[in-house]
Amino acid sequence: MVHSAPSPRSGGGIVSVLAVAGIVGSLMQTLVVPLIGRLPRLLHASAADTSWVITVTLLVGAVATPVIGKLGDLYGKRTMMLVCSVPLVAGSVVCALSGSLIPMIAGRGLQGLGVGMIPLGVSALRDLLPPQRVGPAIALMSSSMGIGGALGLPISAAVAEYADWRVLFWGSAALSVLVGVLIWLLVPATPAAAVRGRLDLVGAFGLGAALVCLLLGVSKGGDWGWSSGATLGLLGGAVLLALLWGLWELRVRDPLVDLRTTARPQVLLTNVASILVGFAMYAQSLVLIQILQLPAALGYGLGQSMLAAGLWMAPSGLMMMAVSSLGARLSAARGPKTSLFVGALVIAAGYGTALGLMGWSWGLMIAGCVGSAGVGLAYGAMPALIMGAVPRSETASANSFNTLMRSIGTSVCAAVIGVVLAQLTVTVGGHTLPSETGFRTALLIGCGVAVVAALVTLTLPKTRTADAPAPVAAAPPATTAATSPAPAPVAGPAPAAADVLGPWEDAFRTHDPAPEGRHHPRPVQPAETGVLSLEERDELLWLRRENAELRRELDVLMRGAGVWLKNLADDKPAG
Repeated sequence: MVHSAPSPRSGGGIVSVLAVAGIVGSLMQTLVVPLIGRLPRLLHASAADTSWVITVTLLVGAVATPVIGKLGDLYGKRTMMLVCSVPLVAGSVVCALSGSLIPMIAGRGLQGLGVGMIPLGVSALRDLLPPQRVGPAIALMSSSMGIGGALGLPISAAVAEYADWRVLFWGSAALSVLVGVLIWLLVPATPAAAVRGRLDLVGAFGLGAALVCLLLGVSKGGDWGWSSGATLGLLGGAVLLALLWGLWELRVRDPLVDLRTTARPQVLLTNVASILVGFAMYAQSLVLIQILQLPAALGYGLGQSMLAAGLWMAPSGLMMMAVSSLGARLSAARGPKTSLFVGALVIAAGYGTALGLMGWSWGLMIAGCVGSAGVGLAYGAMPALIMGAVPRSETASANSFNTLMRSIGTSVCAAVIGVVLAQLTVTVGGHTLPSETGFRTALLIGCGVAVVAALVTLTLPKTRTADAPAPVAAAPPATTAATSPAPAPVAGPAPAAADVLGPWEDAFRTHDPAPEGRHHPRPVQPAETGVLSLEERDELLWLRRENAELRRELDVLMRGAGVWLKNLADDKPAG
């Protein structure tokens, strides 16, 4: 089926719907935070057991995200977003009806599947929007993760304080239904980008097992003891499973994650920066909310209620949304690498602001807004960097893997900051509480990690602007692409860019009436899908990949020969 690009009028509705879907998906992670203290009484279980109500959502989201991304490439991103809305609704209803621990954990696990909506939505924007609108839309969609978390806390706190706790889950069920209906009505169908392949079930189970071991060991290490057999066994098992999974992914024909693609410098370094930015973002969230709620009698606590603390932090979510358009313009003018670098430095500045203004609620609000502005810039740049370096057929899985890297950063942050605050404490009235030194140390760690993220960003290769298509043969005018009835061009496939292949760009090119990057997505044209069998299309795709590698090798060879001949001519004796 040939997919038509949406009209400019429909573009705003698409972006709004996908942004709301991302906010609802991320909202599920902070939905029960105000209930942490009440959960043991509500569910008739111990505090250690009820902590799984939060942990299971993070674990399921981390494991499911790369799998959902791969399925989005195989079967269509809109289809998988609709699929993700089903467990969101079901999980919310199960939680609302729960009166014990096991059903609540099951429902929260189902809600964790909704996190996969965010990378799917980011990748769908590349297929659905004209190129001049892709950059701002991606920035807004990416920042929805932070927006949902920041806005969800005060809303959840207000509901938990003034209404029955089950209203939280009935409300999330209604929001999930609304998102599913809006996606069904307003988001056009996105064609499957991958023309061949199937889900790598062994790779999915292997990655899931490695992630469960890693995140479980990191999240529970403080409770179990970092030197305990359970913690060390889980962390060691995670390393072993990750190595075995990597070997499998390198050998299987249709891998869950193409490790050769993720090894490209732009993808690899962006994922490393994503881990660091995720760490830096979460450290601020953990520290500021605790300082706001600690008793004022300590001298450094501000004595705010959960609702008041959430309201003080709410502007940070709005700031993240506000800077998304600024980040898109910066990426368009100077490239997403610049946006990521500036974002990391702004996050570090937010920590510096918090260190100087710890004694005032308004000061922490300003610090949170500064840090969130940096997160908005960084999160908006990451998908642009990823999609500028991977084939169109792998955008959803690559973005999902990048989202996973952020989740790993936040999980590691929770463990590290937890250890710091547990070691640097004071005892007041028989209660052990984090000390001011502990909070300042945590803020310094977050600042340092943000600076390291900025330094990693400097090592990224130079990229094109985020919203301009890559010039493969002859780049068409934006107006032509926007008004064409065929699919709109995308943010630019970087693997076979003209500046890499040089004079051999057109070598071994098969006949293509519509040049790549102008109308039809590569590597398979819609006209071909109607006349070729599945096996023939697989063979054609394989040959094109081989030709691309051959062109690269020939280009390197010819450039080397040219340099050698030039040096030989320069060294030739006169007369």
